[in-house]
Amino acid sequence: MKIIHTADIHLGVSPDLGYPWSKKRKEDIWNTWKRFIERVKLEKADLLLVSGDLFHRQPLVWELKEVNYLFSTIPDTTVVLIAGNHDYINKRSYYPKFTWNKNVIGLWDRECVRVSIPKKNVCVYGCSYYSHEVTDDLYQNVRPSGREAFHILLAHGGDEKHSPVNRDELVEAGFQYVALGHIHKPQILVKNKIAFSGALEPIGRNDIGPHGFIKVVCTQDETLAEFVPFSSCLYLDLNFDVKEKTTQFELEEWIHKAILENGEENIYRVRLRGFRDVKTEFSARRLEQSGNVLEVVDETHPAYNFTELSQIYEGGLIGKYVDYFAGSDDSVRKKALFYGIEALLDAKREL
Repeated sequence: MKIIHTADIHLGVSPDLGYPWSKKRKEDIWNTWKRFIERVKLEKADLLLVSGDLFHRQPLVWELKEVNYLFSTIPDTTVVLIAGNHDYINKRSYYPKFTWNKNVIGLWDRECVRVSIPKKNVCVYGCSYYSHEVTDDLYQNVRPSGREAFHILLAHGGDEKHSPVNRDELVEAGFQYVALGHIHKPQILVKNKIAFSGALEPIGRNDIGPHGFIKVVCTQDETLAEFVPFSSCLYLDLNFDVKEKTTQFELEEWIHKAILENGEENIYRVRLRGFRDVKTEFSARRLEQSGNVLEVVDETHPAYNFTELSQIYEGGLIGKYVDYFAGSDDSVRKKALFYGIEALLDAKREL
């Protein structure tokens, strides 16, 4: 049996609002979903599991029609989905009322239910959220039952406010595979057994690294699960070590070159480290214009000569401050030294 496991698609989200690429990213998420369904068809998957948050909020009827049409293009694949904490069931929800294609099964109950799919010789277990936060472990007492060859748990959660899951209990439960959603970074909790597929596309600045889906192959003897990268873009960190001689133009060239090497379609967080010339201030605004740069974090410090400062301001507040903190290997004291001296020198310049 071949299973495709995905979650956290967040259709309808507008990532990085206010940035030039935000509208394109919203379209990308829909386009990747369409491309993903085409991949499911090519894979000839028996099951497509959607572990919650297909939508970023309550889906509209026209959106469900679009999704349902795509499901109709994979009639030989049984689709099983649940509502997560973003698209949870409430009085206005169209999920339970909607007329789905015959190959689609929605597990819309508040508590875990068991659904048998005889032609696939499999049982799928799961439930949906009915509020944005669920602090109870929804899957604590769920156990496989029945004569079917395969038993799969579909679950959403993983932190204290969203159904905290107990890995050891899930292992003991005896499911062939546990398909988790909610955590956007793909994670294998137990090899070939329990996994977060991660978001299909990154949707925010913290979704660093590869995104895609998990392909699972179950036989009577074993289960094999592998992560498949699939997103149209990545959020990546670019770290640069600055020296006293580094200039603004040089930094801009570094960033531009790194973006060309790593992909202009990707979105970047730039982090500057090291020691810059005392009289140099880097313009974050100019650096952000080097490409799809989401933010610039400047962690550089002026390359102060503390021995010289101590001598120049001997006996004064600045001199005493330098003497008190200088020479320490403690990271907190080092930060206090740099930030304090910067503030004291700024204050002195303003007098």
